[in-house]
Amino acid sequence: MQDLKEVANVNDFQPGTMKMIEVEGHEYLIARVADQYYAADAHCPHMGGNLWRGKLEGTIITCPRHGSQFDLKDGHVIRWTTWSSALVAIDQLRSRKRPLTIYPVMIEGDKILLRGSKVPVAD
Repeated sequence: MQDLKEVANVNDFQPGTMKMIEVEGHEYLIARVADQYYAADAHCPHMGGNLWRGKLEGTIITCPRHGSQFDLKDGHVIRWTTWSSALVAIDQLRSRKRPLTIYPVMIEGDKILLRGSKVPVAD
């Protein structure tokens, strides 16, 4: 596993917290839910909202920009936006629903390690 990168320390996170961490020019969202750690792209695939400024409820992250929701376990879309049905229809013509990219996390001692390759999401 040569592509593991140390991104943070477990002591940097309390349960239910998340942060944006930049590693080699890429911004990742790191979240702690109970004693599990999750990593994802830091920006919403809908319109680029800063997910680390959103709301974390269990493993569900809500984007502060348009209310899109994703599950940090596998990145699948829970809700694409909170827009009205007319705005959603227009948005769907412009872009399709895309899952949040998730990255494997390993804990080694007190280090949070991230593997740079993406976790595939089942359709």
